[in-house]
Amino acid sequence: MDAPAISMCPDMHEPAKPIKVMAVDDHPLFLEGVAAVIGTAHDIELIATVSSGEDAIKSYRAMRPDVTLMDLRLSDMNGIEAIQAIRREFANARIIVLTSHTGYRLAHRALDAGAAAYLLKDNAHHELISTIRDVNQGRRTVDPTVARELAHHIADSPLTERELEVLTLVGDGNTNRAVAEALGIHEDTVKGHVKSILAKLPARDRTHAVTVAIRRGIISL
Repeated sequence: MDAPAISMCPDMHEPAKPIKVMAVDDHPLFLEGVAAVIGTAHDIELIATVSSGEDAIKSYRAMRPDVTLMDLRLSDMNGIEAIQAIRREFANARIIVLTSHTGYRLAHRALDAGAAAYLLKDNAHHELISTIRDVNQGRRTVDPTVARELAHHIADSPLTERELEVLTLVGDGNTNRAVAEALGIHEDTVKGHVKSILAKLPARDRTHAVTVAIRRGIISL
């Protein structure tokens, strides 16, 4: 009598693969902290830590992490540029901005570049694991403090690209004449841009305008 056939059904209880994470930050001690937090989660694996935007792009190509943690201040480029570069090649890349900057403008630029979440470093110890899981599932999330700033300034009149150029040069200590020479425009045109900037922010003077713009993440010097 023939022996009964043996069924080779796959194990329905095989554990799911861990979420692969890459962290990008130029502060080694912070990366160590990220590794310690991720190490407490059984379903998340830190597969790479890099300190520059170029290395982030190269490592993403090589390792294809499920979720990437991205600081906005890097040694060679800003995090927004790195996000844009990665998403130009990998449109479905899931990226969490992990930063200390609360400015709404910077958050808006990061989210517009394709970041799926914006998390403040001060809250990373408590929120990082749940944020990684949410983003891996396709959900988006923004730190409540930053979300309130975004909502508060949603109707603000945005600065034009030329006004951003003028304000950045002013923040570097340039006079109106020097700004005009750098941009190849008339000094009276620069004065007009400065007047518009003061009205839009609003700000009392040039120095106050630079201070407000940095605090809101509109420019970084």
